Amino acid sequence: MTPSLKSGMCSITMRHLGADQVVALAVRAELAGIEWGADGHVPPGETGVAEAVARRCADAGVAITSYGTYLGMAPFDDPDLPPDELGAALDSAEALGAPLMRVWTAFGVESDAREADRTAVIATTAAIVEAAARRRLGVALEFHPGTLTHTAAGARIVLEGCALKGGNDPLRTHWQPDPALTQAEALGELESVADSLAHLHVFTWGPGGIADRHPLSDGAELWLPALAVADEAPPLPGDLPRYALLEYVADDDSAQLVTDAATLNAWIGQI
Repeated sequence: MTPSLKSGMCSITMRHLGADQVVALAVRAELAGIEWGADGHVPPGETGVAEAVARRCADAGVAITSYGTYLGMAPFDDPDLPPDELGAALDSAEALGAPLMRVWTAFGVESDAREADRTAVIATTAAIVEAAARRRLGVALEFHPGTLTHTAAGARIVLEGCALKGGNDPLRTHWQPDPALTQAEALGELESVADSLAHLHVFTWGPGGIADRHPLSDGAELWLPALAVADEAPPLPGDLPRYALLEYVADDDSAQLVTDAATLNAWIGQI
């Protein structure tokens, strides 16, 4: 059976490189797609930059998997995002030709937070989903410590809360492993959100987190079954491909990314 999963990278993995260099690196590493970050390569509202990046990807035969924004990340007193912040991100996602926009939930609001804070997070996220749907853009959550999406249970609070608001375009979630968990626990978290999965953020870190990075090959015990779960997850709307996106390689090193990409491609070939 041919896997439906494809390999890719997050542009933030190589923040120190220009966009053209990131595309060239993806081609060199034989990666099929790129999630472009809003905090460097494709700033919100700079649609000319987004269009240029889109042309470069098209010329190189590299897909644009998603637009990685930080919408929803900031602590809030009001669940409404500033219209200019949301509009700028949507404009860039459209200009980029991204089918999906990645968003966050507020830092400091986790699953044990006050109900009022959880409700406000859901309201903010639902407003983003509704605005994106008007432009035919999908939305996926960042799965990240320190937020309501720190765990699968917390992510489900947001996913189900937004679904109850009656949106026609379902919210999805990215997934990445929490290095504080055992491999079995991390895999269980992925299985718990697989029915709403967008893409994977792929890395091998030790218990020290982002400062404790290892070659991807050290994570085979987790990633081989995780990739299989992702490959078997329900398809994305419009039968869009699902991507395993390399993120934060050891030493921010281009050569390490190429090595990790070879590992990832070999693993996907084993599914």
